[in-house]
Amino acid sequence: MGAGHAHKLYRHGHSPVHALPPHTKLAAVLAFVLVVVSTPREAMWAFAVYAGLLALVAYAARVPAGFLLKRLLIEVPFVAFAVLLPFVAEGGRTDVLGLSLSVNGLWGAWNVLAKGTLGVAASVLLASTTELRELLLGLQRLRLPPLLVQIASFMVRYGDVITDEMRRMRIARESRGFEARGVKHWGVLAKSAGALFIRSYERGERVHLAMVSRGYAGSMPVIDEVTADRAQWSYASLLPGAALVVCLLGWTL
Repeated sequence: MGAGHAHKLYRHGHSPVHALPPHTKLAAVLAFVLVVVSTPREAMWAFAVYAGLLALVAYAARVPAGFLLKRLLIEVPFVAFAVLLPFVAEGGRTDVLGLSLSVNGLWGAWNVLAKGTLGVAASVLLASTTELRELLLGLQRLRLPPLLVQIASFMVRYGDVITDEMRRMRIARESRGFEARGVKHWGVLAKSAGALFIRSYERGERVHLAMVSRGYAGSMPVIDEVTADRAQWSYASLLPGAALVVCLLGWTL
């Protein structure tokens, strides 16, 4: 984890949110999501307040609305699932625009859409203001099992390597006149996938041998010690703290 690794979700900036230590942001987002999930689905106003809180965070982080909305498209499969719920769920029925829909299904669809969208938005804001390397350091600081952190680190490092290998293999096939147009070409693609797997496996073995030869014994050295003072923890806790107040009001009002 010694080298930086940029990703498409990250938006470079110098805002107060960017400056927070990564483990404080991870803890804040996790606490916010737990509060949102714990909110009763009938308290619709509470979810509007949550969206406003995230909008304030996006404003403080100088993340444009277009940047955020474009990356919310990742939840489209969940939206499709939520749209189907009123049609397939059981229970009492009600007519909406001439359609007979399940009442429980409508509430379930609202529950999935509201909480899922807020959770994805919070995650996108986290990724937009924190580099992948910093996220891994934050997970390490939060005492996530070291083996999981190492696995995530290698996934980040070699994801682009494998993708680039696939690109070179595709260029090599096309330079020889190959174009996948039907089922008859699946055999060639399967052989390419097999070759990619073998190359990736061999690369992993070589990397592991190189690490062992340099003294690797199951744990990675900590190069950067990430710390946070009380003021930074207090600043990071503003979002989940405000959300908790809204959640409690949602259960009592």
